[in-house]
Amino acid sequence: MKSTYWSTGIVAMGLFFGCSTSSLDKVNPNQVITDNYYKTSDELLKGVNSVYAIWQSANLTGREWFFLNDLRSDDVATGGGQLEAPRSQILIGAQNPTNAVAFSVWNGLYRTIHRANVVIDNGAAVKDNPTLAKRVVAEAKFLRALAYFDLVTIWGAVPMYTDYVTNVDGTKPKSSVDDIYTLLTTDLLAIQADLPASFSGADLGRSTKGAVQALLARVYMQKGDYANAKTQLQSIISSGTYKLTDEYMDNFIEETEFNSESIFEIGFSLVGGFNWDADGNDNGANENMTRSQEYSAIGWRNLIPSESLVAEYEHTAKGDAKTDPRLKFNFYFIGDTYNNGLNTLMDSQVQGNTILFNGVAQKISWRKYTAMYKNNETFYTSGINMRLIRYAEVLLMMAETENETGNMANAITLLNQIRARKSVAMPAYPTAKYPVNSKDEVLRAIMHEKRVEQAGEQIRNRDILRWRAQNKLKTEPFSYFVKGKQELMPIPQQELDNNSKLSQKDQNPGY
Repeated sequence: MKSTYWSTGIVAMGLFFGCSTSSLDKVNPNQVITDNYYKTSDELLKGVNSVYAIWQSANLTGREWFFLNDLRSDDVATGGGQLEAPRSQILIGAQNPTNAVAFSVWNGLYRTIHRANVVIDNGAAVKDNPTLAKRVVAEAKFLRALAYFDLVTIWGAVPMYTDYVTNVDGTKPKSSVDDIYTLLTTDLLAIQADLPASFSGADLGRSTKGAVQALLARVYMQKGDYANAKTQLQSIISSGTYKLTDEYMDNFIEETEFNSESIFEIGFSLVGGFNWDADGNDNGANENMTRSQEYSAIGWRNLIPSESLVAEYEHTAKGDAKTDPRLKFNFYFIGDTYNNGLNTLMDSQVQGNTILFNGVAQKISWRKYTAMYKNNETFYTSGINMRLIRYAEVLLMMAETENETGNMANAITLLNQIRARKSVAMPAYPTAKYPVNSKDEVLRAIMHEKRVEQAGEQIRNRDILRWRAQNKLKTEPFSYFVKGKQELMPIPQQELDNNSKLSQKDQNPGY
């Protein structure tokens, strides 16, 4: 659905505040509210399009969502003094309950949930096209599940809404992590039959059965349930719907969106621009996304790759048989060409910090999701779609589930399928640095392969959480880590202040 998201003007929460004077208590009979809308499948469809629009907004994938997830991983470092204070706080583990970036994402996720609930609650009453109505409700449940998965992995126990709120007393207390995971697994199992394997034309970008199964696999893996995750992943692989692209970078540029590797992505375009003043409730007005501007070598360069990330790539200078091409696919180095080969990146163009790579301090910058491959603009909010789930992740998750369930050989085969991508063509495992003779050695290869393949894709932070909880990390990635605190973000203070069912005692530990 590239640049076709639609948002109604309906107030999903349905809250009305008026004067006590009866003569002023007038309601416009022509006003569109939830009570007189969502009567047809077309109206229901427009409602779910407004849920996609929130995922596209400034609070979520348009800006703050990728920041929050990346800042909670060890994939990034500060680009310099230009990094804003709320972002820097998260990067160094000094976040507090008033952090603006976290609160923006929190708001975006709950706006997603409330809009989705409106669609879900009204879907059963739509009779003109029951098949379409059922599909649209399934889409809404998937988008709601995406939001709850982020909430439960970033904040833990949070308020859980399964119906849309219609009055000020409708707020909820915190639900347990187990209850949230139960909702996710129940919904994601139930809706698979109601979604197609794929869409085409103007419907590209809608939720599919494969997207639901991949998200459910993430949920199971986060819980340590590798057997059930494997079932979901095997279904995706066996369907034959997806395959790896020959060109790795086809997954991160504008011209090759919705390709064979794409399982779920949020659509952006150059139409409409980006509203920097939006509070996140921009009703689909933000068609651009800011990742290119925020991370680009010739943009603001707010975040750069961390030293540990660039050091993870195999390189002949370190004695490896081949330098991993994904090193240059993911990052720009001084002297690289860009803008279709017309320009060469010079040190004077790149502001901010250096990092050590192969013993040399260098200005290394993100290439993934930046538009420098086709222009030399120093200010550019792009139309590049954000790929939230791709088939490479399915293969990597499947490798981990195979290893966890006693099938090391299958795990190695899947890893080598990733490495054999035509544009990557890395030597197969085992390698001198990555032997695969035991379950622990295979897991080490999986951790390596996930990091170099999915760098900067908002996956690493959840992997760290899972591996830490399951005692699989050999070393702690963060020097600031405090057990019992840093696993979770603090519940936003505004939520504690405004939600009548919460109090300060509901704050997460350590805050």
